[in-house]
Amino acid sequence: MTFRRSSLRPGVAVLALLTALGGAHAAKAEAPSAALIARSSPAGNYLAARLALAERDTGAAAAYYRALVKVFPRNGEILERAFLTLLADGSIDEAVELAQRIVRIDPEHSLARLVLGVKAIKTKQYVTARSNLRRAGDGAIAELNSTLLSAWAQFGSGNARQAVAAIDALQGPEWYQGFKALHAGLILDAAGQRKEAGQRLEQALKVDPRSLRVVDAYARWASRSGNKKLAVETYEAYDKVAPDDPLVARAMAQLDAGKTLPPLIDTPQAGAAEVMYGLGAALGRQGGEDLAMVYLQLGRWLDPSHPLIEVTLADLFESLNKHDEAIALFRAVPADSPLKLNADIQLGINLNAAGQKDEAEKTLEEALARNPKDLRAMMALGDVLRANEQFEKSVEVYTKAIDHIGTPTDKNWMLFYFRGIGYERTKQWAKSEADLKKALELRPDQPHVLNYLGYSWIDQGVNLDEGMEMIRKAVTLRPDDGYFIDSLGWAYYRIGKYDDAVRELERAVELKPNEAVINDHLGDAYWKVGRHLEARFKWNHARDLNPEPADLAKIERKIAVGLDEAQKTEAAQNNATTEKPVAPPAAEKPAGQGG
Repeated sequence: MTFRRSSLRPGVAVLALLTALGGAHAAKAEAPSAALIARSSPAGNYLAARLALAERDTGAAAAYYRALVKVFPRNGEILERAFLTLLADGSIDEAVELAQRIVRIDPEHSLARLVLGVKAIKTKQYVTARSNLRRAGDGAIAELNSTLLSAWAQFGSGNARQAVAAIDALQGPEWYQGFKALHAGLILDAAGQRKEAGQRLEQALKVDPRSLRVVDAYARWASRSGNKKLAVETYEAYDKVAPDDPLVARAMAQLDAGKTLPPLIDTPQAGAAEVMYGLGAALGRQGGEDLAMVYLQLGRWLDPSHPLIEVTLADLFESLNKHDEAIALFRAVPADSPLKLNADIQLGINLNAAGQKDEAEKTLEEALARNPKDLRAMMALGDVLRANEQFEKSVEVYTKAIDHIGTPTDKNWMLFYFRGIGYERTKQWAKSEADLKKALELRPDQPHVLNYLGYSWIDQGVNLDEGMEMIRKAVTLRPDDGYFIDSLGWAYYRIGKYDDAVRELERAVELKPNEAVINDHLGDAYWKVGRHLEARFKWNHARDLNPEPADLAKIERKIAVGLDEAQKTEAAQNNATTEKPVAPPAAEKPAGQGG
């Protein structure tokens, strides 16, 4: 098989493959065995590698490309794809070897030069690092990255002043300023230039007072400058906007014990890792998950002890539905890390998302046993139990959380909302209604609660006007939410306004075409307005969308005999069931850590 030789220009080709790496959000497949790869033809391995990339399985793609590189050691396209895939997969030592081969083909390949520069910093070859990094700037992000990394290499050579001067000379967009001030301050601090370091770190704090790393760096500088009061005030100000951060809590405990906090960064390698972390975390929050993954993997390779890179990379994998990778990283957080509880909570959530329900519950129960007063652990366990339809157990956990908080505030609305769902699903409507009303009292315009309570009233034939108004308000607040519009349409159906029901349910199906319940509802509404052919079409579609077994039996009966006869049969069997609004998504995960 012949392959097109790539010119390996660093722009379009690199970005295209990074986009491919970030394009699909599939679960990780089982990695191919060496025997399977050996038995396959080069053409088969190439196609398998491309498919693995499309499914976002970098581990499998890397395995196939490793084999292809051995067969086609000078093919530019294969080298580049293998290089980028290995980077994204965290196989940095192998990626470095390929970077060396790539620059022999294309000396100006910016990402290969960046990797070689990072490798040189790691091995303390600072002159070599700067030589590579001078050729690694291609675009605003890459230029900032290469400049900051070069500055840390300059510091490694003993030239802190020149390093800071290079940072100051960099021109670019306004968002550069926070990164420039932070790293200039960190370099000056590591070099012992304490007064100037404080000025730069204070400048960084003014630019971005919500950045944990900036706050931590400035407070640590204040601690070592003999100003414990300033250090405490800095942490306290951050705690007001991001309460209960475990890293801040540990630093505050050390200050209370009379300890002086060490600097945030003390080596060029740690400084370079901080560059990769800061840019990677920012890119991950702004939708640049592909490049963020590469930067975070490089940062982790540079400094495995960095307290935030591992959990930030795990959060990124979680956001991309790569739960196996997230699970491995959350498990790797050391037992003595202040982030261990956060990691265990997210570990349980990802285990559940990966289908390991029993282990998820066990993990969260153990986390709660070790931290019996932690509201995040209670909430996570309750959410997993509720998601797995263990409603009685979820009610017990939510009740424990509500008892723990004492007087609730608006931020506690979810506890009452989710306990209300548990009560409703266990046929304790009076308690459910009380909790849903309490959730609305705490957060009056919360659309999920408005939808759930409003529909429940209409379904029971009570408070019809108020219930309809609640659902309409929920739809107004979330006009593109197909589930809420389905509730509105089905509410119209329940009160006999079938034309209105058809109108709203058609909107809901447009937004959520692959939801069995919504298609089933629309089929029923079509039948009521005499559109029987379209009704059966929608029921057939709903049947093919894997509905719940009880719903499937009803759908098949309607397809066979029509809605009227199906309802008569159901009534005769005295087996009518109460429709419920489509359950809203689970609670947002507990706040993670970020810079």
